Amino acid sequence: MSNEPIGVQDMQPLLDKAADRIADHTRLSRRAVLAIGAGIGLVPLAARAAGGSARGGTPVFPANPKARVHVVECSHNTVRVGILDPKSEPAAVIDSGDIVHYPNTWLNWANEPKYGMSFDEREPIRRRYPNGPYSNIGPVFIRGAEPGDVIECRILRARPIEWGWNSSPANVGAIPEDFDKPYLRYFKFDKDRKTTEFAPGVRFEIHAGQGLFATQPPGDAPVSGILNGPYGGKLGLNELVEGTSLFLPVFQPGGRVWTGNSHAVQGDGMVNQTALETAMEDLRIQYVLHKNLKLALPMAETPTHWIGLGFGATLDDALVQCLRNLIDWGSQALSMERSDVYALFSLAGSFRATKFARQRQSVYTNKPLQTMHGMLPKDVFSPERQARLSQSLRTGNA
Repeated sequence: MSNEPIGVQDMQPLLDKAADRIADHTRLSRRAVLAIGAGIGLVPLAARAAGGSARGGTPVFPANPKARVHVVECSHNTVRVGILDPKSEPAAVIDSGDIVHYPNTWLNWANEPKYGMSFDEREPIRRRYPNGPYSNIGPVFIRGAEPGDVIECRILRARPIEWGWNSSPANVGAIPEDFDKPYLRYFKFDKDRKTTEFAPGVRFEIHAGQGLFATQPPGDAPVSGILNGPYGGKLGLNELVEGTSLFLPVFQPGGRVWTGNSHAVQGDGMVNQTALETAMEDLRIQYVLHKNLKLALPMAETPTHWIGLGFGATLDDALVQCLRNLIDWGSQALSMERSDVYALFSLAGSFRATKFARQRQSVYTNKPLQTMHGMLPKDVFSPERQARLSQSLRTGNA
């Protein structure tokens, strides 16, 4: 037997065969066997990140990359609450492929909320930040990044603090007319940050990630972090967890990347306006620069899917923008007719509301666009076509 170490991709066929064999001889389903394996550490992290199963999941990037690490602590010099400020001094200046470690990030509203505060106690804090609630960390300046390039944000680590909350002020969310009183519920997470209880008999699995990723938008004026667009911003995409990559177009020299709005649990649509809001005890992002790569809108890659986003005044508008961008990308990457890619998404794609709200009033001065995302599964493609699609988002830089 070889003494060479077994990597994630080498282990996967063995795990698949073992799961099938156990399932054949027990009452457990194959999916249950794999879930048990993940729970005791037998299924590799990259294969189960972002909801990816061991079957068909492919690592998005190499595990444990060897790269220089920069530490960015949260302070009043590195955090801008509510805004993406083009005049901010860089929190770090890095090279492509370097890792930024953000230890002990701040909660929304400059880290002022405390566990157990009542809604009335928190309301003065919320109203102090009319530009938006998010404690945006940055910016990170990537040497060599210029408009027309793309920055890949690889999420290596996202471990939340031990608690969080979900809240909904009156007159916000998808159906504000149905609820005339504010809502606030606190959550404690287990010590491994794997689960949290919503109510007796109702437990959530934690999938921690960042709701906001952005390159600095065009222009020399601050932009609210609530807003979103081709540069990213408040995306609220719950698939952006450990083991996934987000691709953002560059609009300013250095890219000037911001992140914020940590969450532990989030549903598609985020219909009462908030996720399970938290902060990160340990957040590590690797930033990789891809030169001269045209990308109209943010895209993501998980072990199991490619994901495109679209924005609009309505969900209809957001879906149309999302779909057109994905068709343009897919037809070019696969050298297929746009009509064929249109059919491909109709047969295999899944389009979901990322965030939907119909605010009747708000303490914030900005209103975000509605957001949709389209998901294209990897397992319908041959390995060669999977490689072509993944490479289309990159220029070969390590």
